[in-house]
Amino acid sequence: MSSPSNDDWSTRHSVRATARRTAALVNALTAEPAPDPAAIAGLLLDHGESGPLELTADDVAGMRTAALRLREVFAAGHVDEAAGVLNRLLREGTGPLRLSSHDGRSPWHPHLDSDDEAPWGEWLLASSCMALTVLLWEGQRPPGGLCSSPSCGDVFLTVGSGPERRYCSRRCATRERVAAHRRAKAKAGAGSRTP
Repeated sequence: MSSPSNDDWSTRHSVRATARRTAALVNALTAEPAPDPAAIAGLLLDHGESGPLELTADDVAGMRTAALRLREVFAAGHVDEAAGVLNRLLREGTGPLRLSSHDGRSPWHPHLDSDDEAPWGEWLLASSCMALTVLLWEGQRPPGGLCSSPSCGDVFLTVGSGPERRYCSRRCATRERVAAHRRAKAKAGAGSRTP
């Protein structure tokens, strides 16, 4: 039976938790201007990574490259396309599957990066590919999407059942519904005017 600390670690690093971290990092790392290393370190800590974390600009640049590649998975419109992107990323950007306990500091868990001291960008790509692969496998659909709001474009996860999501948040969905309503109202008002 696992100790409470192992249970806590496993919860913080579950497939869904890792996928949520992936979406948050992809959004933060692909934003303009490029994010501050301290902000990315804070985001990693918020998503269960052990601290203290000191990232360099080079670390963030490597993570940004990985995030741009991962964004392709979220942009895939169909499960076959998402699987193709993940297969390419797994082939080109990850190592063989291995187990690690980080020298006994954590429970045994799978890794696809080259070793426990792999660069941050390699780690992000490998751990994210693993989580997104499992979500695609479980749901038999793309693991996420891009927000349909022209003013947003953030990525989001598609976990659970229900209708297909188009927006990353209720705020974006509401903003787009209100804008569509205003356009329809303005068009109707313009059409009812007499010359």
